[in-house]
Amino acid sequence: MSLLFLFDMDDVLYDYDWRARMASITERTGHDLTELRRRWWVSGLEWQAEAGDPTDADEYLARVCDVIGSPISREDWVRYRAQTTIARPAALEAVRRAAEHGTVALLTNNGILIHEHLHEVAEELVAIMGRENLHASAAFGARKPDPVVFERAMAHYGAVAENTFFTDDRTENVEGAQSIGISAHLYVDENSLLTAIESFAVDARTA
Repeated sequence: MSLLFLFDMDDVLYDYDWRARMASITERTGHDLTELRRRWWVSGLEWQAEAGDPTDADEYLARVCDVIGSPISREDWVRYRAQTTIARPAALEAVRRAAEHGTVALLTNNGILIHEHLHEVAEELVAIMGRENLHASAAFGARKPDPVVFERAMAHYGAVAENTFFTDDRTENVEGAQSIGISAHLYVDENSLLTAIESFAVDARTA
């Protein structure tokens, strides 16, 4: 029996300073935060990207540059994200413990460009999960909390719901996973995450 452990990234395994990232982009574009949000987020562009539209990283970046009205290189786009994504050492230790019980993988709501660069954005996870196990939702064509993204992630690993664990800091994402039978944990802190991992591993192996 193989166990699968899926982990959210932002505000679980990493601190994400969204405002610092936006500050880099507002400086680049000349837009204030309100205008940047209107052009980028309120437009729905990022939501669509996280669900897999577009499927091409260069097309995604072209769309973003178009709506924000300023050219930004892929290198800078990734750098802005990586610089504001800071690892939580204790949470990574919990992932290492989960790796002793089964397969560990990242599942973060992000577009296809970040998916292709997660080994840079979350580089600490490469040694724990392997580069191939770092996934943005766009790669599965759906975003959390849509149950489809969990189903496709499990299919990718040949896993079944009763042998899958998922943790996220957002209630709706946890509920999305639970709706198809996954053992989902609402992240609060590293200690409770480790406890949940151990409990799941014991329960799954004795079921």
